[in-house]
Amino acid sequence: MSKDLTFSRREMIAASAMGVAALATDVAFARTGLQQENTEKAPQQPTSSSFPPRVEKVDITVDDIKRAEKMMGLSYSDAERQQLLDAVGGQVEAMQISRQTIRPNGLAPATQFDPRLPGRIYQQADGDVITTTDIPDNAPDDLNDLAFAPLTHLAKWMESGKITSVQLTKLYLNRIKLYNPILHCFITVTSDLALTEARKADQEIAAGNYKGPLHGIPYALKDLIDTRDIRTTWGAAPYKNRLAQEDAAIVSDLRKAGAVLLGKASCGALAYGDLWFDHRTRNPWNVEEGSSGSSAGSASATAAGLCGFSIGTETLGSIISPANRCGLAGLRPTYGRVSRHGAMALSWSLDKIGPITRTVEDCALVLDAINGFDARDTGSVSAGFSYHSDTNLSDLRIGYFPAAFEGDGVNEVDKNALETLRAMNVDLVPLTMADDLPTDMLFRIVRAEAAAAFEELTLSNRDDELIGQDDRDRPNAFRLVRFLSAVDYINMDRFRRSMMEMMDGFFENVDAIVGPNYALGMLGITNFTGHPQIAFKAGFSEEHNRTLPNDERAKSAKKRVPHCFSVWSNLYDEGTAIRIAKALEDALGQANTRPEGFNL
Repeated sequence: MSKDLTFSRREMIAASAMGVAALATDVAFARTGLQQENTEKAPQQPTSSSFPPRVEKVDITVDDIKRAEKMMGLSYSDAERQQLLDAVGGQVEAMQISRQTIRPNGLAPATQFDPRLPGRIYQQADGDVITTTDIPDNAPDDLNDLAFAPLTHLAKWMESGKITSVQLTKLYLNRIKLYNPILHCFITVTSDLALTEARKADQEIAAGNYKGPLHGIPYALKDLIDTRDIRTTWGAAPYKNRLAQEDAAIVSDLRKAGAVLLGKASCGALAYGDLWFDHRTRNPWNVEEGSSGSSAGSASATAAGLCGFSIGTETLGSIISPANRCGLAGLRPTYGRVSRHGAMALSWSLDKIGPITRTVEDCALVLDAINGFDARDTGSVSAGFSYHSDTNLSDLRIGYFPAAFEGDGVNEVDKNALETLRAMNVDLVPLTMADDLPTDMLFRIVRAEAAAAFEELTLSNRDDELIGQDDRDRPNAFRLVRFLSAVDYINMDRFRRSMMEMMDGFFENVDAIVGPNYALGMLGITNFTGHPQIAFKAGFSEEHNRTLPNDERAKSAKKRVPHCFSVWSNLYDEGTAIRIAKALEDALGQANTRPEGFNL
């Protein structure tokens, strides 16, 4: 190989230090970024805010490099620092030019995450979705019972003409009008559109053009997902007047399935928590606390009987956590299964879209409608989906981590769920995981991608407009990760690969894994590896207000709140996870319980 293509150790150190020195000068030109308008229009190709780009001269000294080394955990010699000086200027200029480039939120990096490991063969689904047939023939007379009915029931009654879409839509709109001022679970209610879509659905069904189990069913859509000419605010003040230019892929899919859009469900600002620009979304089981996030409104509305089902998104728990808080079934699908085109990008290598419903099988019906390849989403994968209702699990090997069920902090609901599964004569396989895995480092990957997606807020100081300004909130996280080196980011990503290989090893021996939602870091690990997870209501606990800070929480009165249990499966094998969750849901008998105080 020629000398031109070979880097010596000293040259590699110099290249690394360019980034270090550039970090030291970050503030000198950080305010040159172009502000993004509230109403986005993605350019056909990347353009810069001015041509030629504005490049400001920044004088870097040896002392600047030396001070930056301490922050980066490095130590160079004086000679090495001196050698870096000329090259650092070019690095700074390149960063200035990059920061003046307009990049729409949906523009993904060239490097794309793929959860599939080379040489592995994954589940090949037959495409059938077969749910339980044990459903009453007639819809309930009590409108409250109808509002809280599972999607499987609503679909049967809709198809048979026992209820109409207009009837169900008006019921939910009335409930939204009554309870949204308490729960703050909708940012925008699309009443006129919903009634128009409901009338169309009734006409189609009456004409014999039944499209499937979502036809005529009203739903809530997380306000991170674009709807043409309807506000999509991302829950954040800088974007609260943002009008989307086109429908997201999932909106088109649900319209093709005949579903009726009730409105945009609240979400934590830029997909963080349950606090959005006007309110905190509330938990119907305890309105003194938040509903968790960031799919806060989706979960709250579904739990309170304000919609037939809802759509959420997850990067690191934003479906599972609010499902747990609100006592619902929440399914985070395999990464790439559901198109994210038209959804706000927070982390291109982790974002996922999935259903939040009142029962486990409802998740299967929704996933079947939204599953599919989309070339507009760089992470999209073509993978069939199937689910067969069968609560006999004797043909499955189900893994669990004994360590997740040991110790004083384990919830009794989780222990009971495991023992219930054991009593069903399944083949339970104990698994072990190292207790010293440095998985916390992976969170820096999310922060880096999110900071890139919203760089404009940081560089323009518009991050000050976001409602959350605590240490763990987005603005501080975006600033902090600017001091993460590219080398360390790549090595953290290599550790992510090792976690993918670890999970692949588990699923070579078992069909699924069960356990507490968050135990042993499984929620975070499987988000990074791309594996699916479904959480479902397994029981109840007496707990303090979980929204309060730790020092205030113990002073709050305990409330009876729901608690979920989780099932993980291999990539693209959601059908197995749903089947196990359905068997447990039936055995535990908690699915039909609902929060008090939400009757008409």
